[in-house]
Amino acid sequence: MTSYEPPGTPGPAAPYDAVVLAGGAARRLGGADKPGLRVGGRPLLDRVLAACATATTTVVVAAPRETARPVEWAREEPPGGGPLAALDAGLRHISAEHVVVLSADLPFLDQVTVRRLLDALRTGDAPQGPAARPDGVLLTDPDGRDQPLVAAYRADALRRELAALAVAHGGVTGLPLRRLTAALDLTRISDPVASFDCDTWDDIAAARARIREHGNVLDEWISAVKDELGIDLDVDTGGLLDVARDAAHGVARPAAPLTTFLVGYAAAQAGGGPEAVAEASRKATALALRWAAEDTPDAEPASDAKPTAEAKPTPDAG
Repeated sequence: MTSYEPPGTPGPAAPYDAVVLAGGAARRLGGADKPGLRVGGRPLLDRVLAACATATTTVVVAAPRETARPVEWAREEPPGGGPLAALDAGLRHISAEHVVVLSADLPFLDQVTVRRLLDALRTGDAPQGPAARPDGVLLTDPDGRDQPLVAAYRADALRRELAALAVAHGGVTGLPLRRLTAALDLTRISDPVASFDCDTWDDIAAARARIREHGNVLDEWISAVKDELGIDLDVDTGGLLDVARDAAHGVARPAAPLTTFLVGYAAAQAGGGPEAVAEASRKATALALRWAAEDTPDAEPASDAKPTAEAKPTPDAG
């Protein structure tokens, strides 16, 4: 895997739906509940749902469970009928022209990658150059293998080929996913990070270790806290860390967590939102810098200080 890049926040885009396949047997994990395994304190399924949070409709094909955000649930017939049967079941619940199809074990997928897939699907502007719009755009892993469950597709193309397979084989239950992808015109984008999936316990351990690396841990922690508290707010991490640093250095170390708490409380009182956080942070930072300045030997009097009866100006000696 290449270096991990923290999630970004893409701008508005044309509507799309998402189908997340979360009902596999997880045999290489000893039958563990893979979508419920936690990486960075969050279930794998919730991490994937965060990546497609801008979808108009999100369908999870699996037995219903508690999730961080509301979704629709579907189930293939029979349960355990394989990825094509699951995909067919999910497609019956969506109506958008474009659909993102994802597995539930992608710890590093983010909204930026989902947007990239959709943009390539809509414009045909992929690494191979402008061309007729493909049926789908998928990621490839570090070894160049297709990852058809990290992809964006034209929904009508999926329905067309699923119907053809059902006619040819008397149904799609048990058929491998490659039977579908082989019939589609696909564009491929290499992304060794976002395509990383967790099939084994070693994969889970590697994902847990990577998000705790120095450059990733704060973004991961903030995302986990926002999910846990049900907060939908873009946090200016750098600004809040600057406040904490200035409070710790200029006042006392315990002032850092207390000040950032008060900044959050003040922002909430002001109606919340990034602007309220930024304004509260600005005021707290300015206060911390003024406080620190007073502790220097050559500190100047405050500009708004006024002489008192006890501290009158010294008369001119001349």
